[in-house]
Amino acid sequence: MNYYVFPRSEWATFHTRNFSSVTDAELDQLRSLNDEVSMQDVKDIYSPLRHLIHVKYRDYQTAEFNLSAFMGEHDYNHPFIIGIAGSVAVGKSTTARLLQLMLSRAYPDKRVQMITTDGFLYPNAELEKRGILDRKGFPESYNMDLLIHFLNNVKNNTGVVRAPKYSHQIYDIVPGVEEVLDHPDILIVEGINVLQLPTHEPIYVSDYFDLSIYVDADPELIEQWYLERFGMLLDTAFTDPTNYYYQYAIGDRKVAFDMARDVWDKVNLVNLNDYILPTKNRADVILHKTQNHVIDQVSLRKF
Repeated sequence: MNYYVFPRSEWATFHTRNFSSVTDAELDQLRSLNDEVSMQDVKDIYSPLRHLIHVKYRDYQTAEFNLSAFMGEHDYNHPFIIGIAGSVAVGKSTTARLLQLMLSRAYPDKRVQMITTDGFLYPNAELEKRGILDRKGFPESYNMDLLIHFLNNVKNNTGVVRAPKYSHQIYDIVPGVEEVLDHPDILIVEGINVLQLPTHEPIYVSDYFDLSIYVDADPELIEQWYLERFGMLLDTAFTDPTNYYYQYAIGDRKVAFDMARDVWDKVNLVNLNDYILPTKNRADVILHKTQNHVIDQVSLRKF
């Protein structure tokens, strides 16, 4: 196996000083629905990970400077891009937001931004037109040309770059609303598809990454978290008729959960096994989770 594998206790020793300055209130705010992350996780897992990113970023900046000197150019500066992959409901968003906060604190003079590839899903109307609405999240449901064009503009530091915005409340692209990236120094790209290798593509999303992270867990655990999150979404949606989950929140709860289990079995689990999980060994770092989202093991790519 092309990884160094470290139990949590050993990984925690790789950076014993905690520069995160993360507060309990901030952790509560950035935590995704039904995800768990503690101050101990910040110390044991994310502080060493932030330090690893610092090492990689320092080397990246040195390489950028040397290439600039070789070509006799000035300000040859491209953003450092971090990709975060993993299944639906595994906790990618929490990891992305926590790293964004910690890196912003570590580099107060740098612009650290984050984006999710959900915004590059085709709108529901287009998915329905193509007959693939029931395959939302599968590779063919993404506008990969747009995503690659977007990343190419970001990496080339062309200026302000805009992307579609996705809402989990309406379960669709938000018309007329965009995500705006303004010359990021560090960009975190989070999504289930960021390490995939689409066929017939001359370049892949991961070609733009300088570090990649995969958030891993047993599929049975992820299903449990998915269903728990679904229940929490129902609890928060019953007062909002515009919410996608409202129709399920006001109906029979057993019927709603039967539907959710069916979606997991026929869509999310198939997508995980066929298209997401096979990308795990392309990641530079694998964060393995066990019960209650506890990261018990970290794998670091050797070469």
